[in-house]
Amino acid sequence: MAEIFTGRYTADVDGDFVVFLIGMRFNKPWNVRGWWHTFSSMRPMIKELEAHPELGLLHAQMVWMGGPAVVQYWRSFEDLDRYARNADHLHLPAWKKWNLASRASGAVGIWHETYKVGAGEYEVIYGNMPRLGLALAGDHVPLKVRGTSAARRIGASKEDVPAVPYPGD
Repeated sequence: MAEIFTGRYTADVDGDFVVFLIGMRFNKPWNVRGWWHTFSSMRPMIKELEAHPELGLLHAQMVWMGGPAVVQYWRSFEDLDRYARNADHLHLPAWKKWNLASRASGAVGIWHETYKVGAGEYEVIYGNMPRLGLALAGDHVPLKVRGTSAARRIGASKEDVPAVPYPGD
């Protein structure tokens, strides 16, 4: 079981980064041959990226968002795009196979969203939680390091006045 960090924490990432969400939906769950390749392709890609941190992936976490999905944190959009287009890595061949086979069957749908995040232009809080998400992509620090209010942490205010004071802050 993951270690629980008592109290309030936030994530601290040095510089800009990219959040990439990617997932799939089983449109025809009975048509396993129509969706299996798509379903089975993501985990090997994540393992490849984790084995090669120089490719730019900071962290990936499997989630469920209407179907299997992965939340990914990247050092830059350029790193993400370079990986996606490189024939020497697992993504491009899987993408081509999906375009030729799975796409036509309609058995599976795919989606992705990409967000470029400027340095300091994000806000996260973890209360009595294990380290996860952005705190695994960057540093996991006590909340006071970046501010006790959401407005302060996201850079919208220099003041640090939380809406609801927390004992010990």
